[in-house]
Amino acid sequence: MIRVGVTLPSFRQDAGPALAVAAAAEAAGLDGVFAYDHLFRRAADGTRRPALELLALLGAVAAETRRIALGSLVARASLRAPAVLAHGFDTVARIAGPARVVAAIGSGDGQSREENESFGLPFGDIAERVATLHGAVEAARDRGYPVWVGGHAASVCRLAAADADGWNSWGSGLEPFRARAAMLHSTAVRRPFTTSWGGLVLLGADERAARAKANRFQPAPPVIVGGPERVAEELRAYAAAGAEWIIVGPVDSSEPDNARVLGEAVLPLLR
Repeated sequence: MIRVGVTLPSFRQDAGPALAVAAAAEAAGLDGVFAYDHLFRRAADGTRRPALELLALLGAVAAETRRIALGSLVARASLRAPAVLAHGFDTVARIAGPARVVAAIGSGDGQSREENESFGLPFGDIAERVATLHGAVEAARDRGYPVWVGGHAASVCRLAAADADGWNSWGSGLEPFRARAAMLHSTAVRRPFTTSWGGLVLLGADERAARAKANRFQPAPPVIVGGPERVAEELRAYAAAGAEWIIVGPVDSSEPDNARVLGEAVLPLLR
């Protein structure tokens, strides 16, 4: 059965909006909430936006919810020593219960360089980042919760197949996702192995509301825009291509109503 989650609004000064979205997601019957892992983020106009720390946010959400899964999308391996990252996930699992935790870890990409270097952390080339990712996965693995690897690079996918319990693709097109998911399912060493897709969505209660949002936000492809039926059609295609988890990243991420519409109107069309 396909499981559906929603991303939390991480780029804020306070955690109130994230807690409100998490509560709405749990009430609407969604399967999970996922938090980003950044030190800060640049807005489209170049403004530096604050970011809530991943593990602290997941701990707060764990204390305020009872059922919904809590995941990272994705924890950047270079930001914490492997033991510190594993200990953080362990602590979230002790608050929420290990069955609710999804520890997705990644190597970072070109957009991560400024964050790392601003805080004196090495960024490294892809080989160095994958080596750091490997250490983080080994530290977090076999601790009672699944460990996913996020990323598209061939070396990252090979690491996911060899050492992880799952893989996340963020923002990839349908056919590249289908090909990677099939490859990973056929080569993964650890079983069960979960393939997941996440991406940006601009969701309205109906098509008219979605168009109004699109006029306001002016989203560029590959953002999925539409009411429940249109969004469900797009997400069903990813499910058919191998996504066992779908993680929706609302463009207007602080709006709890996205979680309500996703759970009450989109989710039934996917199951």
